[in-house]
Amino acid sequence: MKNKSFLRACVSVMAKLPKVNRHQRTRADHSTELAEDYVEAVAELIEAHGSCRVTDLAEYFDVSHVTVNRAVARFQRAGWVTTKPYGPIELTKQGTQLAESSRRRHAIVYQFLLALGVDEKTAATDAEGIEHHVSPETLQRMEQFAKQANSKSR
Repeated sequence: MKNKSFLRACVSVMAKLPKVNRHQRTRADHSTELAEDYVEAVAELIEAHGSCRVTDLAEYFDVSHVTVNRAVARFQRAGWVTTKPYGPIELTKQGTQLAESSRRRHAIVYQFLLALGVDEKTAATDAEGIEHHVSPETLQRMEQFAKQANSKSR
């Protein structure tokens, strides 16, 4: 019974929020989600192996090299990566900043979920999706919560 009243209260609050912006940010977040995943992966692969190639990304994401080539071409046009045919993929300054920002959000969400008591495997999976859709305000609160929980557990 408590759950139903809680849900009703949540729905009531959400109904009062401005309808114009409610889904607009989510659509905008979706538009950069793939780019963030790719630049984060490029950075990770360069750190681990010294370079990143299309085949590395295809294996990393378990997709075809054609899919990766198309994505990399889009990200190159956007100014996040540079590459030449059959050459390594490198991050531009803009791509590096996007990768660092995405990694930071990912780490904060992951630590927050762990602080809530979520197991590591689930937290890693959930953080992968949440990181793209969390607002700066919510991310800041998550970070504060995780830091407080971490300091209490020491």
